[in-house]
Amino acid sequence: MKKRENKVECSIKHIAFIMDGNGRWAKKRGMPREFGHRQGAEVFRKIMRRCCELGIKSSTFYVFSTENWKRPKSEVNAILELLDNYLDQCEKEVMQNDVRFIFIGDMSVFSNSIRSKIEYIEKVSENNTYIANLALNYGGRGEIVYAVNSLLNSGVEKISEDDITNSLYTKESPPLDLIVRSGGDIRISNFLLWQSAYAELYFTEKLWPDLTAKDVDKIVENFQGRSRRFGGV
Repeated sequence: MKKRENKVECSIKHIAFIMDGNGRWAKKRGMPREFGHRQGAEVFRKIMRRCCELGIKSSTFYVFSTENWKRPKSEVNAILELLDNYLDQCEKEVMQNDVRFIFIGDMSVFSNSIRSKIEYIEKVSENNTYIANLALNYGGRGEIVYAVNSLLNSGVEKISEDDITNSLYTKESPPLDLIVRSGGDIRISNFLLWQSAYAELYFTEKLWPDLTAKDVDKIVENFQGRSRRFGGV
């Protein structure tokens, strides 16, 4: 992976992004919401690569929630088409950026073709350095239910916090340090509910398609200036 000059100190091990504002970005330009999602997909690539350049071990992206199925069918179909096209390009991303893709959420709803591509990309990237969790058909409450049911099915009779943490979709990633939400809304929308217990939060008015690698640097610098006490003093 080609490194850009990096003078940004970064202690973040796991950062997560709620990629909000694609539709509004397109509407401002008199374009259909699908146009915003295409631009948002390009920005996702740039942000993910910058996270790798900064040495952030794991980045998680809220791509498509369990609630997003309620959107107009044309918009949902456009998002699924973007996903399908990106999966076709993922192997190049794997080689260029030393990134390991993990797809988190309930994959059972997707077509056989998409599921096969997901399984292939996870397999060919499994030994790479940097993790990119892509949350698809994902909901934080559902993830906790999934973890608990997995433990019960394994025969565990008494469940600890560590048991749940180690059964989540994100079990391969370090503890979550920071959630970033674009688009101006101040909520986390059923995203990484268990993981976010002691995570820092960062909200920006910028719509997702307007975010840049420099914005990631500013977010990291803001994080570096915070004091994390984890309930202590």
